[in-house]
Amino acid sequence: MTSVEYEDGGPYDVGLLDPVRAGTDVEAATGDRAFLRAMLDAEAALTRAQAALGQAPAEAAAAVTEAASRSERFDPRALALRAPSGGNPVIPLVAELTAAVPPEAAPYVHRGATSQDIMDTAAMLVASRALPLITAPLHRAAAALGRLAADHRDTPMVGRTLTQHAVPTTFGLKAAGWRSLVLDAADRLTALTVPAQLGGAAGTLAAFEQLAGAPGSGPALAEAYARELGLAAPVLPWHTLRTPVADLGTALAFTAAALGKPAADVLLLSRTETGEVAEGEGGGSSAMPHKNNPVHATLIAAAARQAPALAAVLLGSLTAEDERPAGAWHAEWQALRELLRLAGGAAHHLAALAEDLQVHPARMRENLHLTQGLVTSERLAAELSALLGRAAARRLLDTAAQRALTEHRRLADVLAEAPELTDVITPDRLGALTDPSTATGAAPRLVDHALRRHPSADREGPA
Repeated sequence: MTSVEYEDGGPYDVGLLDPVRAGTDVEAATGDRAFLRAMLDAEAALTRAQAALGQAPAEAAAAVTEAASRSERFDPRALALRAPSGGNPVIPLVAELTAAVPPEAAPYVHRGATSQDIMDTAAMLVASRALPLITAPLHRAAAALGRLAADHRDTPMVGRTLTQHAVPTTFGLKAAGWRSLVLDAADRLTALTVPAQLGGAAGTLAAFEQLAGAPGSGPALAEAYARELGLAAPVLPWHTLRTPVADLGTALAFTAAALGKPAADVLLLSRTETGEVAEGEGGGSSAMPHKNNPVHATLIAAAARQAPALAAVLLGSLTAEDERPAGAWHAEWQALRELLRLAGGAAHHLAALAEDLQVHPARMRENLHLTQGLVTSERLAAELSALLGRAAARRLLDTAAQRALTEHRRLADVLAEAPELTDVITPDRLGALTDPSTATGAAPRLVDHALRRHPSADREGPA
């Protein structure tokens, strides 16, 4: 449950220990009341679908829909406390919904369905409603990162590999890479198919056909049910074919983990001794007033670390025995909800981070020159190999680099003293070759290429 659900500050989960999702749009969309509403919507849609096919009175469908629309009548905590007796909250909910409708409509509540039909469909409804709340901030983040990439297309900075200064790159290329990951995540979420689930006791739809007195009508009912909910029609009942849940879980886990990449970079680049970027809305410290902590990146990193383990739960539930497993589908509920929250929270914080990120090109240039030209050794190796041969050039560079390090001198000055180079290259040329700001390769053109990619359209509804 969330703070949105308990105005009286009740003793339940209000997000106190989960700042990743606290206060985000996705929080309310995935709370206990959101799941309760989804279960009630699933129950009402089933009765309406049966009525549309002449399998239930229209008056019953209207009565069930009216009762289900008043979700405030139902107490999630009371349902939760009654859920252990049957292993799920649908059983006590059906009892309360049946009691809430007129006697003549009561036989048409939950008619032919199983708890798993309702629970699975409710989970898909919650996901369908939450996904646009995740893709929207992803597209905001992508737009902001695109602006950063364009603005800093040519801004040189040091590229780091295995924690060490490697070769020059541009901040624009780094930002373009972040944007590419964000678009990858958005595309995966937008492409998801979110189906309703209806199968009956063992996935044969037998009870629905028997109650309707219409053999062969089960698939048509499943399609009508999906239409009522705005979900995709299932090809087969998927009560033990958990592809929809696994696909959701892996796409959400990818999203959280992928957003962890820009977060990890920001955390490193905003270190005091690096100082190349800073969060515009950095957080303070309870003990150290001078600090401006990268809190958005910190929360995204926290989400990225949690998501893979939750996805593993959903993938493990693919191994579902028989026609209804004991424990496998029960294990999915919290894992799926937390993945929705983590992905949504990470997207929310990345959008805020990207839209207000402070970039410090002067500090980037200062850090780029820390090694006094050593970061251009790759370019020098290519140039000198053409003049001296590959092996000789490598020996010369190894020796010169070591001298530059130990003597704290510019690499160009050390190389200018090498007898091998006296007659083959000028000091001015060595100075140009060891200027790291001109050694960014194709980085600017790669930025241009990356920015030609357009984001997929925002998700307008369930697939």
